[in-house]
Amino acid sequence: MGGNTQKHDSDITKTQSYSSDSYSEIAEKCTECMKCVAECDFLKKYGSPKKIVDSSFSGDSEYLKYSFECSLCGLCDAVCPCELNPASMFLSMRCEAVNLGIAPFKAHSPILSYEKKGTSKLFTYYSVPENCDTVFFPGCTFTGSRPESTMAVLDLLRKKSSSTGIVLDCCCKPSHDLGRMDYFNSMFSEMKTFLLESGIKKIIVACPNCHKVFSSYGSPLEVITIYEVLAESDFSSNKPLFKNSNITIHDPCVLRDFAEIHDSVRKMAAISGCTISEMKHSRERTLCCGEGGAVGFLDKELADSWKIKRSKEAGKNHLITYCAGCSNKLGGLVKTSHIIDFVIDPEKALTGKTKVSKAPFTYLNRLLVKRQIKKNDKSPITRERNFSPGKDKKSGALKYFIKQGVQK
Repeated sequence: MGGNTQKHDSDITKTQSYSSDSYSEIAEKCTECMKCVAECDFLKKYGSPKKIVDSSFSGDSEYLKYSFECSLCGLCDAVCPCELNPASMFLSMRCEAVNLGIAPFKAHSPILSYEKKGTSKLFTYYSVPENCDTVFFPGCTFTGSRPESTMAVLDLLRKKSSSTGIVLDCCCKPSHDLGRMDYFNSMFSEMKTFLLESGIKKIIVACPNCHKVFSSYGSPLEVITIYEVLAESDFSSNKPLFKNSNITIHDPCVLRDFAEIHDSVRKMAAISGCTISEMKHSRERTLCCGEGGAVGFLDKELADSWKIKRSKEAGKNHLITYCAGCSNKLGGLVKTSHIIDFVIDPEKALTGKTKVSKAPFTYLNRLLVKRQIKKNDKSPITRERNFSPGKDKKSGALKYFIKQGVQK
């Protein structure tokens, strides 16, 4: 599911049916060189991808449960000398487990509840101004943990183009990664259809996971990160402040294949005058922070092993990332900032004084951001999302566009 290839809606459902192809490729081509096993505690626990595939031929579905302990980070793909994609196979296994009624598990209820709230009428809001073809899609975690930064970024974008819109919604990647493809397909397709019918052509995201979803399934919508936008903008009038400060950069695993984003973030960090020290695992070989694949809901120790590895590599350097989830996860072990923190207030960011909210205050912050945006919104197209799969099979996204898209 990685790379730069954009996929259409029809490709979403393919994930449910290509398990056998994935298994066959791994079974035939995996040489068990153990390079991926050396990098991954999940594979150390269960064996090489080929060994896991071989267990699938026993007829026992127990092997499907293994896949939910994989972070889906793609490091195994990145280091494979045979250019195989074990991570895609493990996602396929998750889809198969859902189809057989084995998953999702009760332990996944919190993350699925979080996602459901994120797509509800209460938390969603779409504002599409006159002549708007570009919207800012900040994502759930960034908005909740950094509400002031969310509004500040929107202001920066609107200084460049006053017609920039904003969408407060969830991309439903939790369901995607848990193998709930029918649900994901319905929810994402409804949102995508609304955006296209509202004249939107480009999505600017702050969340790497949202980038992953839109770049994989959003075509013909163009997706770009706020980091690429800011790297090419005069976003700060500050002179370089931190010439003697050492930082290191944690690249989110879902963006390991996007070198242009890696470069943009490093360019932003350099503007502040910091000296960047690269870790052993960076860019295309970056590590998961421990949040990937919702592994922590089933095996917290396994999930935490990733952040422990990352903190050891970071050492005493100030860790900079561009994922709010990674920042939250790693912040407990190593001094961590989001790159946007440097844009808004670089001195506070480097001294660790940036205000970052945690649950349950993140929910309140999302509501406050929504209220602030709605307060003086005069956009001709607005809506609060009120859709769930099967709720109204006849209408689809078009009815919601007509019924809600033009109302205040």
